[in-house]
Amino acid sequence: MPATVMPDYRGFQRDGFQCFRASLSQSQLTGLRQLIATFHVRWQADNQAFYQSRAINSAYLTGPDYLNADQRRQLFQFLGGEQSRAIMAPLFPVGCGFLNTQLFFNPVNPGQRNYWHRDCQYHLSLAEQQAVLTGPSVLHLRLALYDEPGLEFIPGSHKHWDTEIQLDVRLGQAGRRPSDDLPGGVKVPLQAGDMLLFDANCIHRGLYGMDRLALDILFCDPLPELLQYGRDDCLPDADTLAVLVWPQPFETTANILKK
Repeated sequence: MPATVMPDYRGFQRDGFQCFRASLSQSQLTGLRQLIATFHVRWQADNQAFYQSRAINSAYLTGPDYLNADQRRQLFQFLGGEQSRAIMAPLFPVGCGFLNTQLFFNPVNPGQRNYWHRDCQYHLSLAEQQAVLTGPSVLHLRLALYDEPGLEFIPGSHKHWDTEIQLDVRLGQAGRRPSDDLPGGVKVPLQAGDMLLFDANCIHRGLYGMDRLALDILFCDPLPELLQYGRDDCLPDADTLAVLVWPQPFETTANILKK
């Protein structure tokens, strides 16, 4: 998707997800792969028990724990770069905040099953989960670093509450499991360099296999109740902000966290 072209969001608005194919050049991919590999190896060394037992993702890649200042700046230049801005900025007319980064990978245990979920189910009651479907936005922008099976979505579920079977599956109740297949699921396989936009409120699951390694950037409406989950030490310093194409989300988060 050329950065100067306004995306057509009809698919995203209808389904809650939309893929932008071949968004990164090979040279960009190579640099980011090296950077993410450094983070991933260092993170694993500190989290071996968790990684070996059940982990499928890590977070806070822009923090100071596993990348040095130059590596963090390189990562911020992608997160606050033209590709991110071209896809995300039009969706937030009054601006957005940077919430977090996550890295998704295959579980070590090949028998570990994936699971349907809405992101909000891990910190909200059922009534609150239903309410957020008409509330503020939290959006993922995923970069596939290698070819991978991608994700599976229930189209339109970012706007519509669960059917009985969908609720039973994602909550693992009434004899169903979160890994059970759901009718109407749409699989979105990804190739290296693809960027996938999706609403965190969608019912979705990651598909394990191949060389799955995907970087998610989370942006949200600029509200304190959402950005309270951000971290000061995961934001760029003033020198880095000055070289970003799109510094606004980071500035917004910094200003809200100061209050």
